[in-house]
Amino acid sequence: MKFSLWPNAGRRPSEILDAARQVDDAGWYGVWVADHYMPNTGDESRAAGEIHEAWALLPAIAAVTERVRVGTLVSPTSVHHPAVLANRAATLDHLSGGRMVLGLGAGWQVNEHAAYGIDLEPPGARVTRFEEAIRIVRSLLTEDRTTFAGKVYAISDAPCDPKPVQEQLPILVGTSSPRMLRITARHAQEWNTWGTPEVAAERRAGLVAACEKVGRDVATMHSSVNALIDLDGETPATGRAILTGSAEQLVDRMGAYAEAGFDEFILPDGNLGDTAAERSDRVARIKAEVIDRL
Repeated sequence: MKFSLWPNAGRRPSEILDAARQVDDAGWYGVWVADHYMPNTGDESRAAGEIHEAWALLPAIAAVTERVRVGTLVSPTSVHHPAVLANRAATLDHLSGGRMVLGLGAGWQVNEHAAYGIDLEPPGARVTRFEEAIRIVRSLLTEDRTTFAGKVYAISDAPCDPKPVQEQLPILVGTSSPRMLRITARHAQEWNTWGTPEVAAERRAGLVAACEKVGRDVATMHSSVNALIDLDGETPATGRAILTGSAEQLVDRMGAYAEAGFDEFILPDGNLGDTAAERSDRVARIKAEVIDRL
């Protein structure tokens, strides 16, 4: 498997860029940034906490690195117009020399939609919007002109120039719902989920079924998974998937992801320390004690 880092967008920009440089120099595969405007509370309430904007961070990350892929994990189509997403992604592909991955999702975080007056539609309508958006984005990135008439969007003879450096700029979708998985199988190149090896394997089985239903070879779909890592046994209980154990145990857990068909493990840094120095040390330890032993 390949390994990537997911720095918390609430860190100081200088610390995010230092972390990106560290993993780029160490041979990691990618650096991902969440696309949100405030900490999640699970409802409409607002919580204090700084969150730096993903599309402002990505050009800086691209500028200070040379090898890692850079991308959003993920940008909600409930918030961003598909023409904006396509043009941003194409420009970032040029800035990075062909290393951009466009991560998309339908949108879910209640408080940021409520705070900014952005409609968070019912699930069915939200997925319809997403399906139209991903089709428009792909067309804008590949076709000379795009015309599209749907329930949500109307695009007429629209350009997106320059086109990406990559022949096919990857679109990643983060989802687990059956309808979204079928859309992913039809229109995306990559798929992402959270989970321990056991949970992630069950979710990937859903992707396999979706690919079979639309006639897609699942082997052509890059699969990535996110989970926290607790190498020191110090992380308190969390609602997110977490892998706890010795280096030897974590090597085995990573092997379970590979056996389940995953191509990439994405490491969030949310539990790796309160200071930049602590996080840097733990990232280096995970690389030396776990990743390099696989």
